[in-house]
Amino acid sequence: MQDRLDSQGRTRWWRFAAMMVPATAAAGAILFGMSTGAIASDITVSGQTFKIGADRLEGDGFKQYGGIVREKGKDGKSGQVHPIALSEISSAELYSLCQSVRADLPGLPVVLTINAGEGKEPARAKDLLIAMDSLNGNATFTNIKIGRDATDLNPSAQSGSFGQNSDHVTITNLQQVSRYTTAATFNLVGLRLKVNVGDDAKGKECF
Repeated sequence: MQDRLDSQGRTRWWRFAAMMVPATAAAGAILFGMSTGAIASDITVSGQTFKIGADRLEGDGFKQYGGIVREKGKDGKSGQVHPIALSEISSAELYSLCQSVRADLPGLPVVLTINAGEGKEPARAKDLLIAMDSLNGNATFTNIKIGRDATDLNPSAQSGSFGQNSDHVTITNLQQVSRYTTAATFNLVGLRLKVNVGDDAKGKECF
């Protein structure tokens, strides 16, 4: 029983850590794929969602269109498919950024939280790509164009599908449920990371 528990624990924690650490080592390859149209609105993901919150996001070069992500099946092939909204932001500032993910072990609640940009200096990201299930907040767009063919925004998108873009976006009270995020650089000013376990985990998610 203990071996089984340890095995499950190690598996979940590896998935947990992989989701929460920014994938800077892979960012160059991903961004090259975006520039050549190979990206993949068909991304393989873990299947676990995580939450991102912020008091305010300021973003330049905003693009949004539909796509899908896939879980990897037990046989190593593609598993369950999830339709998602893909957002690209050339440069983003996030004030009072919060990121959380649940990684419960058998019989033990676990929530990992990351906070940054809580002072005068925000967290900053370049070439941000987000695959999300949902987004809540109050948004203001500058020079927005709605109803564009998505392939004009990213050649890898499905031809004829809906897309929109704007020069700038401001989102306050941001609440986002995501499946995948990457950035060329992610500067987390005032980073605070905490593993909340047991009773301490209750109510520790970003929202």
